[in-house]
Amino acid sequence: MPELNETVVAGLAAYYEYVADHLHKWVDPLSNEQFWRKPYPYGNSVGHLILHLTGNLSYYIGARVAETGYIRDRDREFTDQQPPSKEEALRSFDGAIAMVVATIRKQTASDWGKAYTADREPEAADRFQIFVRCAGHAYHHVGQIVYLSRELART
Repeated sequence: MPELNETVVAGLAAYYEYVADHLHKWVDPLSNEQFWRKPYPYGNSVGHLILHLTGNLSYYIGARVAETGYIRDRDREFTDQQPPSKEEALRSFDGAIAMVVATIRKQTASDWGKAYTADREPEAADRFQIFVRCAGHAYHHVGQIVYLSRELART
């Protein structure tokens, strides 16, 4: 029987990879124009949601667990008036996912319970909790991206 740590590592890594694959299924067919267009006067574009997910993972896991030195500008994730191309935004997202998966794979059984703190994240008290919370947050936004992509495909 595998050790609990091996099970946790394999399960979390596979889930983050699943989230990325599912996101690409819906985003890859979009044009650059669709990627950045808001289908409604409220809310966000698919592109800005991807910038947000990239910033979220890069900060909460990259800066706070992997110690990458990433500095987050959360407001810009939603308001960038000169955003990168779709390809560049997806490359950055994929890099964030790869960093998260690599960081998961480096965790030992004793690492999961290490104390965790971060700005705007009072609920996660340890590393395991932040990995779970970020996974849930990512999939929440993938759900929004699925909806937006369907709307954009109709127009």
